[in-house]
Amino acid sequence: MAHNDYQSVDVVLVGAGIMSATLGVLLKELNPGITLEVVELRESGAVESSNPWNNAGTGHAALCELNYTPEGADGSIDIKKSVTINAQFEESKQFWAYLIEKGAIKSPKTFINPVPHMSFVRGNSGIAFLKKRFEALRQHHAFTEIEYTEDRATIAEWAPLLIPGRDASEPLAMTRVQAGTDVNFGAVTEQMLDYLTSQPNAKVICNQKVTDLKRDGEGWLVDIKDTRSGATRKLKSKFVFLGAGGGALPLLQLSGIPEGKGFGGFPVSGQWLRCDNPEIVKQHQAKVYSQAAVGSPPMSVPHLDTRVVDGKKSLLFGPYAGFTTKFLKHGSFLDLPLSVRPNNLGPMLAVARDNMDLTRYLIKEVMQSEEQRLNTLRGFYPEAKAEDWRLEVAGQRVQIIKKDSKNGGILQFGTELVAAADGTIAALLGASPGASVTVSIMLDLIRRCFPEQAKSEGWRTKLDEIFPAMADVLSKDAERYREVQTQSNKRLQLDVPS
Repeated sequence: MAHNDYQSVDVVLVGAGIMSATLGVLLKELNPGITLEVVELRESGAVESSNPWNNAGTGHAALCELNYTPEGADGSIDIKKSVTINAQFEESKQFWAYLIEKGAIKSPKTFINPVPHMSFVRGNSGIAFLKKRFEALRQHHAFTEIEYTEDRATIAEWAPLLIPGRDASEPLAMTRVQAGTDVNFGAVTEQMLDYLTSQPNAKVICNQKVTDLKRDGEGWLVDIKDTRSGATRKLKSKFVFLGAGGGALPLLQLSGIPEGKGFGGFPVSGQWLRCDNPEIVKQHQAKVYSQAAVGSPPMSVPHLDTRVVDGKKSLLFGPYAGFTTKFLKHGSFLDLPLSVRPNNLGPMLAVARDNMDLTRYLIKEVMQSEEQRLNTLRGFYPEAKAEDWRLEVAGQRVQIIKKDSKNGGILQFGTELVAAADGTIAALLGASPGASVTVSIMLDLIRRCFPEQAKSEGWRTKLDEIFPAMADVLSKDAERYREVQTQSNKRLQLDVPS
């Protein structure tokens, strides 16, 4: 079969979000001679999930997210997931600090800012849980700075909007970690893409739709259509990464790899209430997370957040879930029905059967009035007024549905890297904590899809330069953790009160 009309490259990255930008930069640092192309469906990079208004911008380090510390049947708190996510976020910080030091991206203030992370609970059972969580976390070196209080005056000092107007007899508790961050994932993505395109043999091309993916010997043939001109072109690549957010699942299905069989997607849209009133914004300098309502899924954890976007501060409250059959914010209503295949129908039906509470929750969320949304906000900020808040539609999150030997299918909250056995193609599926731990996910991809190179002396030396300590070391070695964190914080200007 002649492929003379196919232009050859080493790597094709589909989707110009934070995942592809990170992988592209990492691969170029490890092998400057690599030829690489990022193809993006929209008119520019970072417009779907990476856009700052399409996510909460929390630098997820497990400092405040209560769903990362589940309570066991015996009442014990499991901190394993928190320790892992915290160490992974430190990997992200090392990577960004390396790029700052190198001059590859601009001032850290353009994308990362210090914002304390807090957990807030109401009622006696919430307090009992938070106190146990606090005691469990502070035993680990990554969380020694955590503070706990049940004192209203202290809570009012930490988060002034939370106390006025509240019933004085309501039991409350809060934890705080000063070293939290707000991250503009869109800004860091754009800067990485700019850096990437300044390198030889690396380009980012927008308005590009992948229409076909076919195996070819040891690589892939990628057919691409320009969505504006209708012109088509063909790439032949040794490696393809599908990092297209909600668009990754249909592309994975298009590839036909056996590892992709049985996966389905369940799209959930998000909405936020946003406040730009400077008088209110200046009273809240924190990301405050609480517990999901009983029977609600983990993605519904409510939080009131300081956001720093393009130098301006706003507040976001939510998320309020919505349901649509689109896989991308700018996708098609046919995305969900067209993703149903004989090999994933069973898991999808099993998930529908076993997740009636999720279905009910989404219907209830979609039917909410403005007043009902405000009432949820008033659980945090009792004196909230309708005129200060407006509804902002967030990005689409496609939760993963996968085969399960016991139940037939399960709905998985989180991210999953699906790679072909020969490592020539990989797709990233799923949502939170996504962007915060992108670097760790991409390091995992490099180990899985480039195993020989990853073991080579050249790549190992470069990885040691970028990452003074990897996540597994950070989670176990307290002294190394403190050294590396101090260096990253200094380079990212997070050690200076803003």
